[in-house]
Amino acid sequence: MASEKIKVFTDATFGDEVKNGVVLVDFWATWCAPCRRLAPIVDQLADEYNGKLTVAKVDIDENPMTPSQFMVRGIPTLLLFKNGDLKETVVGLETKERLAQIINKHL
Repeated sequence: MASEKIKVFTDATFGDEVKNGVVLVDFWATWCAPCRRLAPIVDQLADEYNGKLTVAKVDIDENPMTPSQFMVRGIPTLLLFKNGDLKETVVGLETKERLAQIINKHL
């Protein structure tokens, strides 16, 4: 991960981590080529929204319970939470501009 502003969530920490504020979670895997293409966009969002938004990643291979709980069937999948409530789901590659629109709606 290029940005030090991105957190790593696990099955054990996920519930506590998304309860406060606006949180964007990237579900990914090391073998996923589209995930690698989305990573720089997620890094940029973490930098640009620092202090307004928490950005995190969940490796689905190491943490299978959380993706199952939220019915993540394909990756990359981005979930946006506000104070613990799931507000948006984005599956697949998306532009930075579109993701920013989605984020701004909930800030």
